[in-house]
Amino acid sequence: MKLKQSLLVIAASLFVLPASAQLSTNPYKFLGNITTRGNVEAGGGVPKYYTLWNQITCENESKWSSVEGSRGNFNWTGANNAFNYAKQHDFTYKFHALVWGAQYPNWLENLAPAERFAAYVNWFDHAKAQYETLPMIDVVNEAVGTHQPGNPLIKESLGGGGKTGYDWLIKAFEMAYERWPDAILIYNDYNSIRWNVNEYITLVQALRDAGAPIDAYGNQSHELSDISESELKRVLKQQQDALKMPMFVTELDINIANDDQQKAQYQRVLPNMWELPYCAGVTLWGYVLGATWVDNSGLYRDGAERPAMSWIKEYMQTDAAKNAVGPFPGTKKEASVYIRPASQKVAKGDVLPIMVRARMATKTIEKVELYVANELVATMTEAPYLFEYSSSTSGTKEVKAVVTTTDGDTYERYGRFQVLSGDTKREPYNETLPELPGTIDAGEFDKGVSGVSYSGVTTTVVKSRDKFSTTATQDGAWMEYTVDVKEDGLYTMDMEVASTKAGGRFHLAEYTFDNLDFLTDFTDVPNTGSATEFQPVHCSIKKYLTAGKHVFTLLVEKGGFYIKDMTFKLLPTFAMPGTVEAEDFVTNKGGSVVTINGGFAWGNAANGDYAEYSVKVNQAGKYAYEATVASETTGSKFTMKLIDSEGNETSMPLVKVPNKGKDSYEVKTGNVKEALKEGLYTLRIDVTGGKCFVDKIKFNCTEPASGIDEVEAVDEVNGPAYNLMGVPVNAGYRGIVIKNGKKVVIK
Repeated sequence: MKLKQSLLVIAASLFVLPASAQLSTNPYKFLGNITTRGNVEAGGGVPKYYTLWNQITCENESKWSSVEGSRGNFNWTGANNAFNYAKQHDFTYKFHALVWGAQYPNWLENLAPAERFAAYVNWFDHAKAQYETLPMIDVVNEAVGTHQPGNPLIKESLGGGGKTGYDWLIKAFEMAYERWPDAILIYNDYNSIRWNVNEYITLVQALRDAGAPIDAYGNQSHELSDISESELKRVLKQQQDALKMPMFVTELDINIANDDQQKAQYQRVLPNMWELPYCAGVTLWGYVLGATWVDNSGLYRDGAERPAMSWIKEYMQTDAAKNAVGPFPGTKKEASVYIRPASQKVAKGDVLPIMVRARMATKTIEKVELYVANELVATMTEAPYLFEYSSSTSGTKEVKAVVTTTDGDTYERYGRFQVLSGDTKREPYNETLPELPGTIDAGEFDKGVSGVSYSGVTTTVVKSRDKFSTTATQDGAWMEYTVDVKEDGLYTMDMEVASTKAGGRFHLAEYTFDNLDFLTDFTDVPNTGSATEFQPVHCSIKKYLTAGKHVFTLLVEKGGFYIKDMTFKLLPTFAMPGTVEAEDFVTNKGGSVVTINGGFAWGNAANGDYAEYSVKVNQAGKYAYEATVASETTGSKFTMKLIDSEGNETSMPLVKVPNKGKDSYEVKTGNVKEALKEGLYTLRIDVTGGKCFVDKIKFNCTEPASGIDEVEAVDEVNGPAYNLMGVPVNAGYRGIVIKNGKKVVIK
């Protein structure tokens, strides 16, 4: 999105420039730099940072590997130094970078995919806790192709390619936007101007077209030491013509040892980037010779300016540099505008819902106009800004949203979708939608064409049972199911699978207009022995489902297995007295759902893992429990507690689980330490040692409460009275008695 250029020029003429010795006084773009060897000030006779630059990026200090090199131990010292320095001197800071397939913690490689995703969520959460607001973020760094050897691992950790081919990147941007909606969210890459131009454009276009909350693209620009002026102009225009988004120059250096040649190359490169109206700022990657990974890029040698630095100072004082307009006045994001079609592909003549996600930081939206193929198709004045589009012609359609605010400013966003030449419309498999809770035949995914409602799968009939089975024929397969959720709540999914080998993996997702929701963890498919021997795998739906129509997407990361049925159950609130089934947790950390005698249990739960359950005490009183447990490790144990709606906790004794094998379950008993009142509780199991397997917890009410809550203090009582066991007492009795249906304390 961008402010109209005419408005930018007017605003620039009215903007009051701050008194500053920094090189850039332009109100629309910064000239920034990075930390030097982990420090803000370079030292060695080089001028103070704030006298030169008005933006700072940590070279390494805010990368995940630097912050959480040891799992669970976060060191923000270096990042805080830069962040606080920028705040002290009233200029901007960029967080670099949340997701990168190079400098991630080594311990990540030892985790399973579901655990790696949880680790990523934890990393984002800790960054949010550390920095409530951030002006700019490199959300993803260097994801084109094989730029980084860790990219396949990171891709797998964040959900794989999925339906769009870029789900892992979309998910990263959605996670960032959820936490920092007012930050400028950037995709940043290397060799984007010289050698991977088309791949870079394709990736950024895919994110934009899918409706990911990406605000700008970043050209690192390390590779420009020998680029010609004509090639630079051509490629930058090629990028902008395709992307129509703001651009940052994020890591510019000119790696030339000869002083005069370095200066000449800066003269060719910097003005042709800086003066572009869509350029939002330039960050130079280091300024002290020998202090970065590039040998000859420094602008200071032994504390003295190289000629290129002297020229940069002169250039930044020119009218061309001071008056160049840009897309983010004050380097602040006012508008979040993203276009999200329900799908990137649609059959000719079919209806495609298109949502414009529009949010302003300080202003008020007056209207949102939607254009398809340069035709105005909708003017919307109230959120949600949703329009249903149908095309009678095939081909790639460009879509544009124009948001007008009440002060007359406008903000634009572009996107695309593809109309396929076939006329097979998308529709549910049956006229009546499958209802949840209930069972879905896996072969009955939505009708349509490949790429619209399914991809990479075939269906066959198991003749002996006359049931469909779906074969995931390749990695990256997916199929969609339109369903009718009849009741709000948390659900579980039991999917029957068959496979001749281990290694299959899937997860369930929902592509909503506001997010890409991963509904289940990444779930492994076991080797069942044959393609016709089915067994259930159990998944918890992590998102609270609302009643109404939903479209679920079953995404296959690793294929080659068969699916028969998917059974969705509404997660119960367990009654007390009654039995809590351990696999039906509301939330958990660690452990996994395992099979046991045709049913399920929560197993492989190690030290630090936990599970929580929703329970309702229907009968007040004292309780005892019977925990059915197993272990194959010496030292297995866990604790339990009940937490009421006000946060009050009632604990239970430590449960020690004997090592008799994971299939040898036995019952361990104990008492809840305090009497319970009626009402809703959370039951929490915390594993404190070894690997535990928990099948179920049965709670019995051993001493029901009288149900009489009023207590009155008196000196004596006349007439019939009874103790709390219901035994009559005489007039000399002292203590709590029941008289006329009330509790009375005789003093």
